[in-house]
Amino acid sequence: MRDTRRSIMKRFFNESVELLRTRNFIHESSREKFNQVCFKISELVTRKYSTSFYTASLLYNKKVRKHIFSIYGFVRFADEIVDSFHSYDKEKLLSDFERDCIEAIQIGISLNPILHSFQETMRKFNIPYDYVDAFLNSMRLDLNKTTYSSKAEIKDYIYGSAEVVGLICLKVFCGKNEKLFNELKDYAIKLGSAFQKVNFLRDIKNDTKNLGRIYFPELVNKKFDEETKRIIIEDIENDFAEALKGIKRLPYNSKLAVYIAYLYYMDLLKKIQKSPAEEILSRRIRVNDFKKLILILRAIIDYKLKRI
Repeated sequence: MRDTRRSIMKRFFNESVELLRTRNFIHESSREKFNQVCFKISELVTRKYSTSFYTASLLYNKKVRKHIFSIYGFVRFADEIVDSFHSYDKEKLLSDFERDCIEAIQIGISLNPILHSFQETMRKFNIPYDYVDAFLNSMRLDLNKTTYSSKAEIKDYIYGSAEVVGLICLKVFCGKNEKLFNELKDYAIKLGSAFQKVNFLRDIKNDTKNLGRIYFPELVNKKFDEETKRIIIEDIENDFAEALKGIKRLPYNSKLAVYIAYLYYMDLLKKIQKSPAEEILSRRIRVNDFKKLILILRAIIDYKLKRI
């Protein structure tokens, strides 16, 4: 009789444990499915908004790639708020976006797919919220501030709008290797700065004529001419020269994709350098798709031959 009771109790215990395991599995499976959907939406945002960045991102290691998409999705939506949604209350949209982002990171979930995938990345790689705060502060400046009349002002803006994005990505690339992160940090800052300044030059027509913004202090009370263009480009080239030293030391999971972005922006800068100042003010300078393909092939060859 005692053995029968023991047998029943043992079976009841085992079945209860199995039931709990099953419920936990269902819960985890549902969460994982939700995560996958959110990361896929971030990937879709990347593909729709920037085919060049999306194509280069496919060369990231698979485990890194989805997190780069999540960072791009977050940055892109914040940028869209301040640059595109002119018929809406941008300040409220940005404040709500920031509030929802903070809450998502704090509790570990959001029903906004872009914010959910982004908080997954933030929490997984233990990324300081200070970087996000600096980024959103720069986005907020774009709501009202139109002219950057000093080097200090534009330096602060670029730190928030671009350099911290590079640092967030670097945290993903380096994973738990804090030593490597600290060694490459300054190079990532230089690369982010160079990318942003090239963007300023490329978009100078839209920024000045449509948005009324002047990002280069050199252009305050002065016309954009060949001399100011030369000064600005020389500064960008110095940033790129430093940044390349850091790209060569990146982990295998990210080196090729970042190098492709570097080559693309360098080529764009060369096109801008060769274009007359008047032309830059009248149309957006681009790198055509064929040249982008050539740059990707060059990057792959350099990578395979260990030139980087």
